[in-house]
Amino acid sequence: MAALYARDLTCQSLGITLDEVSTGRALMRMRVSGTMVNGHGIAHGGYLFLLADAAFSYACNSYGPVTVAQGAQVTFLAPAEVDDELVAEAVERARSGRNGIYDVTVRQSTGKVVAEFRGQSVMLAGKPHSD
Repeated sequence: MAALYARDLTCQSLGITLDEVSTGRALMRMRVSGTMVNGHGIAHGGYLFLLADAAFSYACNSYGPVTVAQGAQVTFLAPAEVDDELVAEAVERARSGRNGIYDVTVRQSTGKVVAEFRGQSVMLAGKPHSD
């Protein structure tokens, strides 16, 4: 996972950190900056989706073979503000063959849920991670 994160320039450039990863699980963190807000002054949904999607990616790639998203949806439940520290926790719900389902909860540091994300993954046959 360290090699995968080393190549993840998007997460690095946005200050998204990979705090924990284990089989089927991942925990990532991001602080909302002033450049991440929309015209309403709250965190743009695209950044919340990106954080959740990143946690989903590390959780489903924790098995080894390259795994990608085949679909995802997000529900925004509360606004996030500038300087909020957000934590995304991804948890595997089911795996069958090359397919998986993962849920990601995005919370403020206070524990308040900001968004819920569900991602569907597919393992690419015969494509190992490059280290």
